[in-house]
Amino acid sequence: MVLWEIAKLNQLGRIDLGLAHPVVAETLQRIHIWPVDARVAHALLRLDFRSDPADELIAATSIAHNVPLVTRDTKLLASSVVPFALMP
Repeated sequence: MVLWEIAKLNQLGRIDLGLAHPVVAETLQRIHIWPVDARVAHALLRLDFRSDPADELIAATSIAHNVPLVTRDTKLLASSVVPFALMP
């Protein structure tokens, strides 16, 4: 879902870097991408907020795999169940 969201936000002009940008492409080579599976679907039931489906799937993936999420989205940041990366 994150890859789709990056592509879509770039297409809409909301972010400057798209999937083809060399820095983004290099970074994607070094990270693990989890599929949307039953574990993520079950984590959707634990969410304590409502947002667009892409953001909910991203947050649920973060919960399912206990991986800190990096976001500026205030709806997500208000969650008490999503693990967040500490930002400076």
